[in-house]
Amino acid sequence: MDFGQNIHGWVRLTRLGAPGETVTLEYGEALGADGDVNRDHLRPLDFRAPGAFRDAGQVDTVIASGAPGEVFEPRHTTHGFRYVSVQGLAAGLQPGDITGCLVRTDLERIGTFSCSDARLNTLHDIVEWSFLGNSCEVPTDCPQREKAGWTGDWQLFVPTAAYLFDVTGFSRKWLRDVRADQWENGVITNISPSPGPAATSAEFMGFTNGSAGWGDAVVMVPWEVYLASGDAGILAENWEAMQRWLHFVQATAETERHAARAAASAAPAPHERYLWDTGFHFGEWMEPDGPEPDLFAARSADHGIVATAYYRHTTDVMARIAAVLGLDTEAAELADLSHLIRDAWETEYLDFSGSVIQATQANCVRALAFDLVSPEHRPTVTSQLAALIRNAGTHLGTGFLATPYLLPVLADNGQLDLAYELLMQDSEPSWLTMVDRGATTVWELWNGLDANGTPHQSLNHYSKGAVVSFLHRYTAGLRQAPGSAGWERIIIEPRPGAGLASASTSHTGPRGLIQVAWTAAEGAKDGGVLTLTATIPSGTTAEVRLPGAPAAVVGPGHHTFPGATGRGTAQPTLMRSTL
Repeated sequence: MDFGQNIHGWVRLTRLGAPGETVTLEYGEALGADGDVNRDHLRPLDFRAPGAFRDAGQVDTVIASGAPGEVFEPRHTTHGFRYVSVQGLAAGLQPGDITGCLVRTDLERIGTFSCSDARLNTLHDIVEWSFLGNSCEVPTDCPQREKAGWTGDWQLFVPTAAYLFDVTGFSRKWLRDVRADQWENGVITNISPSPGPAATSAEFMGFTNGSAGWGDAVVMVPWEVYLASGDAGILAENWEAMQRWLHFVQATAETERHAARAAASAAPAPHERYLWDTGFHFGEWMEPDGPEPDLFAARSADHGIVATAYYRHTTDVMARIAAVLGLDTEAAELADLSHLIRDAWETEYLDFSGSVIQATQANCVRALAFDLVSPEHRPTVTSQLAALIRNAGTHLGTGFLATPYLLPVLADNGQLDLAYELLMQDSEPSWLTMVDRGATTVWELWNGLDANGTPHQSLNHYSKGAVVSFLHRYTAGLRQAPGSAGWERIIIEPRPGAGLASASTSHTGPRGLIQVAWTAAEGAKDGGVLTLTATIPSGTTAEVRLPGAPAAVVGPGHHTFPGATGRGTAQPTLMRSTL
């Protein structure tokens, strides 16, 4: 059975056959060369036996009782699937005999997007499906192989999720799990709710937890939910856990030193006390054409360039959180620490010309996104990033952590056209490769379904889908103003590209519905003459920035901005407003 959509849930089977007849259901996301369900790519690692794999599971077996009207519908398991193989029925199965049941948390939709490009609309759809398939009480990484609440996945995707769905209560509940799992020394477990050593191995659980970018979720998730909701309560609830996490990171940075750095110099340089370069870190997980992920090799690897970046970013975010909570002394101390970490990162990881010494797309993206480099070095790092992308055939080279920041960083540093080239790239690795190969959810790997149709790992992992925030904030042009929370102050600034003729988005924030829609004049391209309409709710102020036109500040009501010109000489803009 092909349900036409990769979902999370189960099936309801109303044809079971004669008493004693055994029916077996195998669930999968892809088909093999023989046309049957393929589960091989979903086999999980056996952490008790490194290098070995376990069976993929996703098999239900039922023995018919023969009772009139008998129905089989599992209640104690869920699966991730598009296809189901039904085996053991004596009589033929009819379409009406089987129903796919989607199982997810009942989240309220609060955001939408559409544009003139059908493939981008499809990309947005598959991202939504992927998230909904991973929102079953906790934010999971995938609904078939692991079903685990990986902290890194949610901190990457929560800004996107919070725009499209009301995830405030959902995140608040999950953060209680995170706090409950936190170790005495402040370490945040990589998965919450944590399965503990009984489900994996005690050694594996012991050395992998506390990875940079994963543990930092205890700071980044509450902050993003606060920005979306305006509710500072979520910051207060998690403040102690944030402090304990930061204390662990700070103590590790100040007292430990990576073996390779110690071998090169017996005495540490003054800036090294601000480098977090020891312990296990996933790093930039699963970069295309990068090294094969090896958890046990990562145990001793030097991921200081990544971990220190998150140390800086988390400290900076905590300074802002302290300010919101009225903790002025703590805010000042955290801001000072954040600046010292930034200086240390720049000292250690930039060369004399201002270029990143470990030259990867991901490291350059983080340098810009996390403000790790001084203003005078930003053009150099931006050029370095652009060159790396061009040298890859205008393909992205980011893995798990940096991908959500890639397009915004390019757009904000004078490379908007390159950002759109990456967005519209349709050869591997790219987002549109997923669309063109028939994906209905986001893949874990960029080659989740390769050119030969062979599946690789999970075909339902939402993290790379964070790219659609670029569609909301840049293509359609709706974002919060700096320093705003709960959508009190917004900026409307469409930044068209890729020949798009129109785009629209909406978001229902705490103050009500915000709508933005623009169309380009016929024949105009990438920032030509735009007509924009915007609906602003009560209690909200909007700054409207259109290409080639002076900014306008407007309040509640419905506003129309006709005929602004783009990327050329500014022309007068007329505004019509109705309350």
